[in-house]
Amino acid sequence: MISRYTLPEMASVWSERNRFQKWLDIEILAVEARTERGEVPREALEEIKSKASFDPARVLEIEETVNHDVIAFLTNVAENVGESSRFIHYGMTSSDVLDTGLALQMRDAMDLIIAEAQALARMLREKALEFRAQVMVGRTHGVHAEPMTLGLKFALWTFEMARDLERLRRAREVIGYGKISGAVGTYAHLDPYVEAYVCEKLGLMPAEVSTQVLQRDRHAEYMAAIAITGSSLDKFALEIRGLQKTEVREAEEPFHRGQKGSSAMPHKRNPILCERICGLARVLRANAMAALEDVALWHERDISHSSVERVIVPDSTTLLHYMLVKFQGVVRDLAVHPENMRRNLELTRGLVYSEGVLLALVDKGLTREEAYALVQRNAMLAWEGGEDFRSLLARDEDVASLLGGGEIAACFDLEKHLDNLQEVFIRLQALEL
Repeated sequence: MISRYTLPEMASVWSERNRFQKWLDIEILAVEARTERGEVPREALEEIKSKASFDPARVLEIEETVNHDVIAFLTNVAENVGESSRFIHYGMTSSDVLDTGLALQMRDAMDLIIAEAQALARMLREKALEFRAQVMVGRTHGVHAEPMTLGLKFALWTFEMARDLERLRRAREVIGYGKISGAVGTYAHLDPYVEAYVCEKLGLMPAEVSTQVLQRDRHAEYMAAIAITGSSLDKFALEIRGLQKTEVREAEEPFHRGQKGSSAMPHKRNPILCERICGLARVLRANAMAALEDVALWHERDISHSSVERVIVPDSTTLLHYMLVKFQGVVRDLAVHPENMRRNLELTRGLVYSEGVLLALVDKGLTREEAYALVQRNAMLAWEGGEDFRSLLARDEDVASLLGGGEIAACFDLEKHLDNLQEVFIRLQALEL
């Protein structure tokens, strides 16, 4: 799935021409290795290097007849090389070319993804530090809980992106394997030297053991890393959607001049980018499930995985790359409304400080259950009656007998509430991205 939004580098990775070029590189390197072993005349190698080429249209034309993509490709190359083509693909099977070539494409695609994930992680850290002191209400179950800062939210996302980066780098490593071991992986007609030579030249590791194919647990891990990263973006985008609700309106994704939100309602400013990211994450998770289904193959080898991977691997790498680029734009131009954050923090008339009161009463010698009952009865009055929580506590004789006015006031000290938060930002600044 190559959309008009896709950056050209990713489109190039999955182009037909690049796929065939990878195959040709592998085939020529295998001939080079056999030449080193004295199995192919050097003049034949030179002829192959000078003449070997392909025409994607011609390959597809041949495939219409032979119904086999690698044979069609080899036939077209042989048309250009001539007699020396007999040394090409010697002792190899189709998956030697297919799987090794796919590993190269997946590695290149992951390099592009990692670059954008790293850029996003660094941008999130900058936002975390910028808004480290921007107070807002923290929510649990969607209900106001206690004060926090917008910077803490961005810090949470930064550390998650750092973990995603670790997973993506691990995925690049686990997919960076090739195989040139023949029909069932026994090197029956090729010395293992050929595999080692080809892989080294391509910057891959040779598979420790293979059947006719590289084992698909590697590809499943790769696709899982993509799906998890997409799920992180889903999580971040979903939060922005929540903060953009009209009655909340603490933050909004960018809405550019000339943009329109609804065909029917001119006033609408909808979080369409974040919704798009949430939707596309579902595709990534579904594709990861398909990759898991590819792990089990008949006798460790059939080609039921092949048709699946031709869809899910280009699609998932392209989609995640796109999502990372788009979400960077959301973060960069995010509209933040501090006045609404302050308004919402004060919406419950002090209820967000209830835990401080609870602990102050415990410090006075009450059991937790006794203290909880005192605080809750006043909190429920504030919920139902719309009165100020702090005033209710001051008028409660049982509370006032234990806490003086100054002690109650101290429970509502916002700055004290956030004192220890700086530890998070110290860790954040030390984080390597």
